[in-house]
Amino acid sequence: MSGASPDREARAPIRHVILDRDGVLNRELESGWLTDPRQWEWEQGAIEALEVWSEHGIRISVATNQSGIGRGVTSRQAVDAIHHWLSKELAPLGVELVGIFVCPHAPDGGCECRKPRPGLILQAIELSGVPAEETIVIGDDLRDQAAGRAAGATVALVCTGKGMRVRDSVDEDTLVFENLIEAATWTVARTRAG
Repeated sequence: MSGASPDREARAPIRHVILDRDGVLNRELESGWLTDPRQWEWEQGAIEALEVWSEHGIRISVATNQSGIGRGVTSRQAVDAIHHWLSKELAPLGVELVGIFVCPHAPDGGCECRKPRPGLILQAIELSGVPAEETIVIGDDLRDQAAGRAAGATVALVCTGKGMRVRDSVDEDTLVFENLIEAATWTVARTRAG
């Protein structure tokens, strides 16, 4: 398997986690884009991971490409409604997000925010107040790692969503986790060590 082992030697503590959405927090729909909160199904370990990070004071952001908006499949209002619902679902668990950063553009839009470009990641880092070297970007696709690396953050792949299909293609500096709770356990241990 390509990719770094999650037990590699720790460096700086992790104080900010930036998560992809589809395939990481929620299960991707075979039928296409998520357009309604009622379609949301939590990915394995996602809620538990969010609670672990919150309990340890690690800031959490979400950075998501939502090209369905640019393609005319869904609207910005529908995507925002899903994210409003998500924030309300997390509030009773004590989970507060720095923000949910959305690229609404189609792949051929030429924007700076669509991953693998680092625009969304840089926005999340700036708003969090935590430097890139204390940030980890976790996603299920190679473009998440590329965006995080370009922003100067630690990068990780989770083997949910698309993750199993791309795990053998990650760069050797990419951490690989089976699911989000494994990633949370590692980040908390690294933070304590740091």
